[in-house]
Amino acid sequence: MEDIYNDLIMEHSMNSYNRKELENPDYEEMGHNPNCGDEIKLELKLNGDKIEDMAFTGHGCAISISSTSIMIDTLKGKTIQEAKEIIETFIQMIKREITDEKELKKLEDAIAFKNVANMPARVKCALLAWHTMEDLLGDVS
Repeated sequence: MEDIYNDLIMEHSMNSYNRKELENPDYEEMGHNPNCGDEIKLELKLNGDKIEDMAFTGHGCAISISSTSIMIDTLKGKTIQEAKEIIETFIQMIKREITDEKELKKLEDAIAFKNVANMPARVKCALLAWHTMEDLLGDVS
């Protein structure tokens, strides 16, 4: 199972179809990890309170880029409230505050980052996009 997740992370870091610019996004937010220099820009299009489309540009390590891409796949099509709940669950998973597998199922492929909690130097890399999206959604509400 771990190999599947490692493959998923590597695939998203090297070949992310979410790495692009949106035409006329409704919202955008910059995220920066001063510890390592990773930097992303998230763009968001809404349709009412649903996330219609998302994309990102920027640079970073494999964990940071793949976490961003997988987050986008996970949140597309969700309502703002659903997205906020998923973001909170992801952050709590990385901080080891939630370990219940049933609760973590809502993360879909983002559960691949569960073991990042065991790598303190990589936690901020995995969380960069999720905190940036949390800030962006704070601007929406």
